[in-house]
Amino acid sequence: MWSAGADAPAFGRHELLDAVRDVRAPIHVLRESPDGRVGVGVGGDVVPHKYLNGHRAYPLLATLPALYPEWLGDRSFNETHGVRFPYVTGAMANGIATTDLVIAVARAGMLGFFGAAGLGYPRVEEALGRLEAALGGTSHTWGMNLIHSPNEPALEEAVADLYLRRGVTHVSAAAYLALTPAIVRYAVSGLSTDASGAIRRKHHVFAKISRPETARHFLSPAPASILDALVRQGKLTADEARLAAHVPIAEDITVEADSGGHTDKQALGAVFPVIAELRDALVESHGYARPVRVGAAGGLGTPRSVASAFSLGAAYVLTGSVNQSSLESGLSAEGKRMLATAGMGDVIMAPAADMFEQGVEVQVLKRGTMFGTRAHRLLSAYRRYPGLDAIDAAERASLEKQVLGASFPEVREATRAFWADRDPSQNEQAAGDPKHEMALCFRWYLGLSSRWAITGEPTRRLDYQIWCGPAMGAFNDWVRGSFLEAPENRSVVQIALNLLEGASVVTRAHQLRSYGAPVPAEAFRFVPRTLG
Repeated sequence: MWSAGADAPAFGRHELLDAVRDVRAPIHVLRESPDGRVGVGVGGDVVPHKYLNGHRAYPLLATLPALYPEWLGDRSFNETHGVRFPYVTGAMANGIATTDLVIAVARAGMLGFFGAAGLGYPRVEEALGRLEAALGGTSHTWGMNLIHSPNEPALEEAVADLYLRRGVTHVSAAAYLALTPAIVRYAVSGLSTDASGAIRRKHHVFAKISRPETARHFLSPAPASILDALVRQGKLTADEARLAAHVPIAEDITVEADSGGHTDKQALGAVFPVIAELRDALVESHGYARPVRVGAAGGLGTPRSVASAFSLGAAYVLTGSVNQSSLESGLSAEGKRMLATAGMGDVIMAPAADMFEQGVEVQVLKRGTMFGTRAHRLLSAYRRYPGLDAIDAAERASLEKQVLGASFPEVREATRAFWADRDPSQNEQAAGDPKHEMALCFRWYLGLSSRWAITGEPTRRLDYQIWCGPAMGAFNDWVRGSFLEAPENRSVVQIALNLLEGASVVTRAHQLRSYGAPVPAEAFRFVPRTLG
């Protein structure tokens, strides 16, 4: 029984709403009489008798402890990575996930990754230096992106080597279809054992995946063939290779659903359970002693979607699209304004710059930009012609004027100059392969379009490539009428805190409804407010 004492129980709609929103207070689910209404009580006493000191007592159905945003995920995530919240900000490429964004997130007790993908080595090194100066080289609350670069394997190796030399403890591994020596070396370097014989790892890989076959690579120990080669090259010790047989490449797997950028547009509710079951099976078959966590990303733009991810069993959540509209994002002010007007359907799939030849696509903003349509025209031409010089005159004139905004000779010159500085072997290959030259020239447009969105180039507004998933539109709907509606108020920390606080409220509402409380529908609606 529950005795109200001085605190009357809540049975009415408004009282129930107040109880749902006070997630930091323990709450009792009670019945007015054996066959009466279900309500909730705060405070009071749990008693064995029907009446106590003259106060009426009610049959007790359940007692729910306080619920904090910090407790929504897997506690081992917070403990392992030294963070307060089970919340990660993704490594939006080309530095859109800026050092300012990562610093703000880290100081708020979350884990942020710098968007190193698409940047040259000097820019990555510069950003790393700034993060080290601001957060400390041994801090566990920030990391860097390591993207699979099939067209630039030397850059992938160099960046991985930089992270190892500078003591970067967390890496977000993206776009990997299979393991490379670079990611394997990073993952297993520094493996050791403590006094009890338990394996300790120095580096943490967050593998972003959307398919079981890719997840299996990261949830399994490193292949012996790659380990043996790294030992022969002197890049791993024999002890590190031996211990690598007992741990997976990654102990944090981020299941990416319908997101911005590279995406398979999976539904989180479909793909997450499959990956979670695969994790369970591989943990058992390999006998891993350390926790292996599965997080969720993609489509997370509202408290309800974040709460649903945690209810699926996510150890943590990772956000991307919504952070691109934040103050700390590297996107231009005009790009942020465009994002702030996006609806859920204002997205389109378009060819990716880094994997253009393979036909890989990215999800981008459609509203206010012609990039998606224009990029598809380039891909169509690439598939139909063996080289630039084979394109007929009418098609060439159309591409120059309506898509590239430059003549073929101008694009050729700019492309050669770029690769002469970054990777001269690309120019050498293009000189003997017209098809490869055409790919490089079309990738010139695809690559610059994202940079025009970052710099806010006014003459190229219709060419802005802004990576965006439907979460952006859902976020805009949620914050409409609140202080977060205006782009100038969207700090990355306020976005995160409101998503987490709202997810806690939604979770509490679901808990109470599950125990029979007549929770009003609006209890699942959390209105953004300044938090901190």
